[in-house]
Amino acid sequence: MYRIVHAFFYLISLLPLRVLYCASDVVSIMLYYVVRYRRGIVRSNLTSAFPEKGTDEIRSIEKGFYRWFCDYFVETVKLLTISDGQLRRRFIIRGADEVERCFAQGRDVGAILGHYCNWEWLSCVGIALPPERRVGLIYHPLRSTVFDRLFRDMRSTQPSGITVPKNDILRTLLTLRRDGVRSIFGYIADQGPKWLNIHLWLPFLHHDTPVFTGAERIMRKMHDAVFYVQMSRPSRGTYVCTFRKLCDDAADTPQYDITRRFFAMLEADIRREPRYYLWSHNRWKRTHEEFDRRFVTVGGHTIERDAAHADGTSIVASSPTLNSDSQ
Repeated sequence: MYRIVHAFFYLISLLPLRVLYCASDVVSIMLYYVVRYRRGIVRSNLTSAFPEKGTDEIRSIEKGFYRWFCDYFVETVKLLTISDGQLRRRFIIRGADEVERCFAQGRDVGAILGHYCNWEWLSCVGIALPPERRVGLIYHPLRSTVFDRLFRDMRSTQPSGITVPKNDILRTLLTLRRDGVRSIFGYIADQGPKWLNIHLWLPFLHHDTPVFTGAERIMRKMHDAVFYVQMSRPSRGTYVCTFRKLCDDAADTPQYDITRRFFAMLEADIRREPRYYLWSHNRWKRTHEEFDRRFVTVGGHTIERDAAHADGTSIVASSPTLNSDSQ
């Protein structure tokens, strides 16, 4: 089954991008007007994130999102066969020299990014680095083993690129460091955490938002230099990736400072060009009010209030503000 699926997408990827974009235009119209794929979630996210925008402007962003969303898929499939020359013309990387300076100083790099522009193309950052470096993408394995393997292949088209399941990241980082291999790993850090993984709330796009802090904890543990990955799309089929340094050693920064700065920078990018953000994800389904009603933080761990009372755990010193931006 995998060979059949891979062959199908491989043949599609051989088509020129201009042809793939024509197909993308057709599919985006179908998704928006016929299938109406997650239209309610997209509209709700946009109107709550931009209360200052009128209906016509929201609808324009919405249509632009669906067009880009379909482009994202054909561009990702194109990674299977895109030539090195075409990739270098279409994927412009800035700040790689600063990343290499960190490597030269004996420090690995953590790159923090969001679901903005085509994050799959970041697996090709190795084209701007020496071949002995390793460029890693951390991913959540898909339920379908066939498509999980397909996406891993698409993300590993460059010799320096490796994909690592999220549960194996620390083991992989330690192995690379033990072997003397310098690496840069990308952490997509704007996903919504599950209830028991919520440790911090931040203002993000007019919402009190629960955020992941795991990326920062790993980078602090590894003493990584940290960069924010700023993505832009100056034209269809062309991306600019700019590495902006946040710190030389994550462990030297105040707790959650990296996470706070990341979300502030990501929001600024989204506001400049909102159609390139992943609006189809139900990002704000968990509210702070429900969290405070159901959960409590004890010793840095989030547990259900009923379980805390059943175990006789003291929660007097634990306040809901421990999970807010005032922490």
